[in-house]
Amino acid sequence: MYDLIIKGGSIVDGTGAPQQTGDVAVTDGLIVEVGALSGDAKQTIDADGLLVTPGWVDIHTHYDGQVTWDPLLTPSFWQGVTTAVMGNCGVGFAPAARDGHDFLIGLMEGVEDIPGAALAAGVKWDWETFPEYLDAVERHPHAMDVGCQIAHGPVRAYVMGQRGAKNEPATPEDIEKMATVVTEALQAGALGFTTSRTLLHLAVDGEPVPGTWAREDELMAMGHAIAAAGHGIFELAPAGISGDDLIAPAKEMAWMRKVAKATGVPVTFLFGQNNKAPDAWRDMLKECEAAAADGARVYPQVFGRPTTLLFSFQGPNQFIRFPTYATINKLPAAEKLARLRDPEVRAKILAESDPIQDAFADMVQDAWAETYVMGDDFDFEPPISQSVQAVAAREGRDPRAVAYDEMLRSDGTNYLMFCGLNYSHGNLDALHEQLIHPLSIIGGGDGGAHVSYICDANVPTFLMTHWARDRSRGPRIAMEAVVKKLTSETATLYGLNDRGVIAPCKKADFNLIDFDRLNAPKPFMVNDLPTGAQRLMATAEGYVKTIVAGEVVQENGKETGARPGKLIRGKAAA
Repeated sequence: MYDLIIKGGSIVDGTGAPQQTGDVAVTDGLIVEVGALSGDAKQTIDADGLLVTPGWVDIHTHYDGQVTWDPLLTPSFWQGVTTAVMGNCGVGFAPAARDGHDFLIGLMEGVEDIPGAALAAGVKWDWETFPEYLDAVERHPHAMDVGCQIAHGPVRAYVMGQRGAKNEPATPEDIEKMATVVTEALQAGALGFTTSRTLLHLAVDGEPVPGTWAREDELMAMGHAIAAAGHGIFELAPAGISGDDLIAPAKEMAWMRKVAKATGVPVTFLFGQNNKAPDAWRDMLKECEAAAADGARVYPQVFGRPTTLLFSFQGPNQFIRFPTYATINKLPAAEKLARLRDPEVRAKILAESDPIQDAFADMVQDAWAETYVMGDDFDFEPPISQSVQAVAAREGRDPRAVAYDEMLRSDGTNYLMFCGLNYSHGNLDALHEQLIHPLSIIGGGDGGAHVSYICDANVPTFLMTHWARDRSRGPRIAMEAVVKKLTSETATLYGLNDRGVIAPCKKADFNLIDFDRLNAPKPFMVNDLPTGAQRLMATAEGYVKTIVAGEVVQENGKETGARPGKLIRGKAAA
């Protein structure tokens, strides 16, 4: 007798093959049979009229702290994710010297916008080394599977102390010690090594992430450390991801290609269309193709939609550092809203400017052509006529005044959407080309991070709704291809060969989806982090059931209490 049969669903198996109606049988958390089944089962789920897909494998999250207190890992849990990989972009919480906890919290707070007070209250620090961190994660029950990567920032700080934290050059002895730490982490179960080289990634004290200017010998040594472990990936946020450090594609690609070729380790890097050089992405894709032709495995990790900042008076916005706004920002919500509605306060704020000139200011201040007015129905492919600049031109008003007044709508909860990447020409045509490129991998959702003004953990749902079903301003992507992007492609790149496909011997992780009803509603603020800190939350509609290892963990937006999630240690082979 089977443990579970999913009966009569439209199976989209994750390989890209056309959907077919059939049944799926599960025993002991594994798929044992697919087809027209007649055997008995302890539980039968009628999937007639539903898509049956593998669970989503999200390779780019930042739940490194949240994993120690949240068994669900929301918002990703609500979006059909059944495997989440964290430790990206060179930041994490292990290894951690006893006197280095505050530094790692400040690093995560600055780079990933997770409140430091919430991390300090939520993380219990019952580890020092990375293997001990994996043990600590494994002790916590979870609804989904989690995988961890070891990050450059903590490694540098642990081995080199202040010299590493301040980005001083590593000596040969430092590099040897770091390589040993990385190899030990991979042997204990880490899925890879990550680093960051973009100047947008700053600790809370304004210092760049440790490793930002690491020399090639240090980066190459980390690649060899991964190779020595026999599995793993090299992930990074590269220089050139933003206008603050825009460089020629060939320069950054040169060392990635060299590391991949010399070590045999796959390299994946965040990749997007840059507002400051809107066509440079084509050159970078050509560099990836040249690397592949040379035998170097280098994969651009593309975004599923524009990389946006959601500005509102509930959280960060273009005025947040203006002197008058700063004086009222911490007031209770009702009092703050009343002050913002005061014409005298409004006039003062609009007459001021950002006193800090940094990468954030360079990116968002007066970028009204890339900032769009949003409503209750979010449109992530808005027409140019919806930009703040276009509205201001039509109405003969100052764009700042338009932005201010729009954010006052709906009692101060309305959003402006700043499109930082992937929307330079007012449509998603460039992103379409990136998504369908044979070397591209879907990532960059940042689940658990940027909690006050980014909520891209629902990108998997957006891929299914916008790209496979709803897009009207350009070509769509076949639904079967979208499912493959979200499952087998990400799983295979990270060596997770036991999942991502509906086939015998694979892990029994599924989404049962009412495709016509699938939807990602407007994000909203909640105060559910430790200390009551706020964050943006994204839910979804249309996931009838999400199943992990044969157990239903979510049903129509309600969690069931099941905790079948496991820590993935190393390369999982079917």
